[in-house]
This record gives sequence, C-alpha cells and structure tokens, in this order.
Amino acid sequence: MFQISALPSTQFSHLFGKTDEELAAMGVVAMTADSKPGFPCRVSLRDAEPGERVLLFNHEHQPADTVYRSAHAIFVIEDAEQASLPAGKVPDVMRARMLSVRAFTADHMMADADLVDGKNAAALFERLLADPKVSYLHAHYAKRGCYAARIDRA
Repeated sequence: MFQISALPSTQFSHLFGKTDEELAAMGVVAMTADSKPGFPCRVSLRDAEPGERVLLFNHEHQPADTVYRSAHAIFVIEDAEQASLPAGKVPDVMRARMLSVRAFTADHMMADADLVDGKNAAALFERLLADPKVSYLHAHYAKRGCYAARIDRA
C-alpha cells in the first residue's frame, strides 16, 4: 500500500494575500486559471477551477545534496486547503495525466524510474515500492516535467 502526500500549505501561506507586485518581487507569478485541467495544485492535489487565483513559482522538491537535487515550477491555488488522501488513493489530478515516477533510495539516489498513464499509477507505485532498496517515490507530470507529489509506503 502507498500514501501520496501533498505539499504542506503552511510552506506557502506567507504568499497568500499578497499583491501581484509583492509576489513578483519574490519571484512568484500570480495568475488566474482560465481552463481545467491546466493548473494542478500541489497542496490541494486538484486542478484549479477557472477563475481561481494560482501562484506559479520555483520549488525545490528534491533538496537532498545529491546529483538528483532538483527544483521546478509548481502551481499552488491561493488559500489552498491541504489535501489528506486515504492510503492507496490516487487523486484525479494525477489520474488525468501521464506521470513520470522516480524511485529514490534512503540516501536520495535514484534507483528506478518509469512512465505511466495516471489511471494506472497505483500499480506502478506498488511495484516500485516493493523493491526494498526504494525508500520513496516522486511523481512528476510527464508533459511539463513538474513535480506532482511524494509517494511513500503506507
């Protein structure tokens, strides 16, 4: 069994309520979602509804000091509520997209990786986590390469 974890809202709450100019000075782009799907939030693990304000910024999702240290652009819906998924549940935002899934060891080295249609992601998560040397997974949206969520054993 696996557990998908969203990014914590507390990590980004200091950005909520700021003007576009204040955000721009912090390297954050404020946008209004104009389509669905298209603006996947990493806190709520859902696509923004058209008209919702989203923040686009660079986030270091793999901070370990290894060759795989990595950061990329992510969307967060302003005032997003923290997602809390039951074990074994893949949210619709991930099920609707092609995913690149990367398996990491305890020392944050990549042990395996694969591509999967999000509708079939659960089976891939289970297969990769069955390897005892794998400690956790990172899912990315394959088309744009953006970090989606972390997956651990439940």
